[in-house]
Amino acid sequence: KLGAIVQLLLGEIPERAVFRASSTRAPMRPYLKLVQAVRTGDLAAFRDAMAEHAAVFAADGNAALVLRLRQNVIRAGLRNVSLAYSRIHLSDAAAKLALDTPGDMESIAAKAIRDGVIDATIDHEAGVLISSGSADTYSTLEPQAAYHKRITFCLNLHNDAVKAMSYPPDAHKGDLPDADAIKERQREEQELAEALAEEDEF
Repeated sequence: KLGAIVQLLLGEIPERAVFRASSTRAPMRPYLKLVQAVRTGDLAAFRDAMAEHAAVFAADGNAALVLRLRQNVIRAGLRNVSLAYSRIHLSDAAAKLALDTPGDMESIAAKAIRDGVIDATIDHEAGVLISSGSADTYSTLEPQAAYHKRITFCLNLHNDAVKAMSYPPDAHKGDLPDADAIKERQREEQELAEALAEEDEF
């Protein structure tokens, strides 16, 4: 339980196997709701989970840590808002995040920008959060570099395969009989055939 909360505080999402195991499914159910709220940035769902399972968190001694997750939920929600809207009023953003105090939206957004959570700017006079447009990856050299890396890998793999299948020059000649041996064997076969023919005559 504590490990799941620590992972959430560090910005990580715990593995689903932790919550699906038969031995931990029931005791971890309250923490699963926290994970879902943090992952989606749903502050309302987080408040519901806190209200519903407050006694469980207190009994586990994790109530104080769970309260600190509120900032992570807000950051995740703000990140989703900044990705969905290129320009949004701070009051609308606060409504979408379901903040208890909408007046704190500007300071929350400013802190998120400073910490690098979102790539945006704030127009303080208009009260607007302006998200920076995401760069078009295909207008950069990144796709070309990725293709070049893959093609180089395939060519190296082909060259290594060709080298592994190659044989030294004339390596097969040592196993072939020479011309004298062939003539000697043919002569012996001919003599044997003549001897058999003479026996048939008698």
